[in-house]
Amino acid sequence: MLIIILIITLTYLILIGSLVYGFDKVIEFNLEDTLVKTKFSVIVPFRNEAEHLPDFLKSIAELNYPKSLFEVILVNDESTDNSEELIKSIISKSPFNSNENNISIIDNIRITNSPKKDAITVAITHAKHDWIVSTDADCELPKYWLDVFDNYSHNSNSSMLVAPVTFRAATSFFERFQLLDILSLQGATIGGFGIKKPFLCNGANLAYRKDFFYTISGFEGNLDIASGDDIFLLEKAVKRDKSRVQYIKNKQAIVTTQAQPNFKTLKSQRVRWAAKTSSYKNAFGKLVGFLVLLMNALLVCLPLLSVLQIISLKTLIYTFAIKFLIDFLLLFKTARFFSQEHYLPSYIFSSLLYPFFSVYVVFISMFRGYKWKDRAYTK
Repeated sequence: MLIIILIITLTYLILIGSLVYGFDKVIEFNLEDTLVKTKFSVIVPFRNEAEHLPDFLKSIAELNYPKSLFEVILVNDESTDNSEELIKSIISKSPFNSNENNISIIDNIRITNSPKKDAITVAITHAKHDWIVSTDADCELPKYWLDVFDNYSHNSNSSMLVAPVTFRAATSFFERFQLLDILSLQGATIGGFGIKKPFLCNGANLAYRKDFFYTISGFEGNLDIASGDDIFLLEKAVKRDKSRVQYIKNKQAIVTTQAQPNFKTLKSQRVRWAAKTSSYKNAFGKLVGFLVLLMNALLVCLPLLSVLQIISLKTLIYTFAIKFLIDFLLLFKTARFFSQEHYLPSYIFSSLLYPFFSVYVVFISMFRGYKWKDRAYTK
């Protein structure tokens, strides 16, 4: 038993250590004061987002980028609230109203089991510009968001750009728990790019060339999976030409979103994420997912093994300490980049809870479906 524990722990240590190394290998990109010229089509699928749309549209209106150089395509995915009416009311009073046809609302056309992939695909057929930028209606965009994409695309040979995402201010421990979790995912995302094995991205802050989207046949091949519009597209892009898929490590490009309001929606979100992992084709991504699950499962089992005196209490403490410290190193670097170090004290208690939460989510995802945006998805 000790040999198995040692092998799992050391392998996990090497894995996270490599991501820590990779995190530092991705150099921060500095935005330069240059003449912007890239035209963007910003795609925003939405379903029942009346609560978040005012803040989102306000952040769109406040973008520094010339409004003549970008359009916004809002895709109504069968909303049952007043989202569309709210959008029309807001844009009639916004700076967009003085510019013809640079913000539009279209209806989603459902043809697959993945509403969001359908929405993005439909929007791309309407897009007027060569660069597609995707985000979500519950996000807020930084002022120089498109400036960063413009600047970076001119300084690199890129066809897909992955950019940072985090949660807004977290006031409760429940929100801080989620914030630390997304920071760990962002750290792994950046670290993967740093060791030239990209395996994660977030569709709330993703850009790609329209012709590249069609070259890799869009979402074809995973349309039966409800989620994964970002990860599966990344996998296909990396397989096609990894050198043209790059990460923008820039604080002025950070998109913020909100943590889930309660445990029920958090569980549904994580089960939705877990449900797609079995369909991953990226070998490194599968390895990371497996090792993280294995390490968390080990920590769930070790207290019982210690009580049964199969292992010593010292083994339990050492194993937890190794995971705690290497995870904290990656988390610290990520939190510092996102200027969210003040949330790190919550890591102590979160690190005790997370293995149980993680294993629980994977376990229930194997046996049941989930409900998301008032839609039920079966296993």
